[in-house]
Amino acid sequence: MIKLNYSTYGPRSQQPVILFLHGFMGSRRDWHRIASGLSERCFCLVPDLPGHGGSAGGLDQSWDMDNTARSLIALLDSLQIRESYLAGYSMGGRLGLYLALHYPHYFPKTALESASPGLRTEAERAARAAHDERLAQQLLREDLPTFLQGWYRQPLFQSLQTHPGFSDMLARRLDNDPVALAKSLREAGSGVQPSQWERLETHKMPLLLVIGEKDVKFHGIAEEMQQVNPRVEMAVIADCGHNVHFENPQAFTEQLIYFFRLDR
Repeated sequence: MIKLNYSTYGPRSQQPVILFLHGFMGSRRDWHRIASGLSERCFCLVPDLPGHGGSAGGLDQSWDMDNTARSLIALLDSLQIRESYLAGYSMGGRLGLYLALHYPHYFPKTALESASPGLRTEAERAARAAHDERLAQQLLREDLPTFLQGWYRQPLFQSLQTHPGFSDMLARRLDNDPVALAKSLREAGSGVQPSQWERLETHKMPLLLVIGEKDVKFHGIAEEMQQVNPRVEMAVIADCGHNVHFENPQAFTEQLIYFFRLDR
């Protein structure tokens, strides 16, 4: 099992429990504002995913989706948590969906932000794996500030760059280890992630997709997910791009309170 560093918010005896999963190059600190704001309503468990934050060790272990998922289940078991709501962003959203589909008895409700069930075909996955390998090599070749500048020039993050807190977020990203990030890309990127589209069809637990209004790509993916499974709900947040919980934490928190019924 991968040893995962984590933080908690709220008293352990408080119900429900929410497991928060961050995105690529993030850490548990990305959820601080959301989790601290919910700490009087629930118990929040916020781990660093492999290769990130305090979980950047274990380079000799596999960080693929299956091993990471089993390690998160082991963390829940170690804390005697038998049931938890789940919220995941981007990479953490892909992992969150995998957990929800493979361990449904642990996760009665799941909220995914800017996430997908993976790529459908071998050809798409091979192309993405090659792309991620180029990024991994770039991480090992360039200095991290240069890599970050290129990463956040992607269209997905256009609205993020104008956010007043963007420079602070960028500074936090500099705490990452490029070697660990490269390993994460190679072993946990969407190019090597098994497709979850077929499992999604038969998933019976409530699933919420939170999408930024300006995130055209993931808006389309969310609509496809709804077509595959009519039980899937979608919430579109105005004036936001890919990273909704950073760009508009209040609106994101309100979605969680409503979906998880935390206002009772």
